[in-house]
Amino acid sequence: MKKYLSTVASCSLMILIAGPAIAQELFIYPANGQSADQQDKDKFECYNWAKRDTGFDPMALPTTSSAPPRGQKKSGGAVTGALGGAVLGGILGDSSRSAKRGAVAGGLIGGVRQSGQNTKTEQKRSDWERKESANYANNRNNYNRAYSACLEGRGYTVR
Repeated sequence: MKKYLSTVASCSLMILIAGPAIAQELFIYPANGQSADQQDKDKFECYNWAKRDTGFDPMALPTTSSAPPRGQKKSGGAVTGALGGAVLGGILGDSSRSAKRGAVAGGLIGGVRQSGQNTKTEQKRSDWERKESANYANNRNNYNRAYSACLEGRGYTVR
């Protein structure tokens, strides 16, 4: 199950990253009448230079800089709360009616608490995904700037 969740998380991150990456493709025009062979050579040399300069390889699969936050949705808060409430209600009220009321109150409180904890876990994961996506976009942007500068220096128009 953990392997499945890890695979789903990785795929989700790649989808989040792929959207901005596709939108950042550059258009390169030879401004000085460079031949197709010369364009290929220049693009390859600028690719290698920008990759070395920025430490980012747009051809490599995206990776994460950290592990996703651990935590799975948990359940049972209502049941645990109901049991605790029933015991407490039985002790304090000294009747089955008090135990039932305690169980209902405890179940509600336990369910609300568990729901709040699950929401926090989901928020941490969402924040992590946004951070990783922003990190990738920043690295890709730096690479594109370096690649563009190299090509423009060789007489190309880059947009």
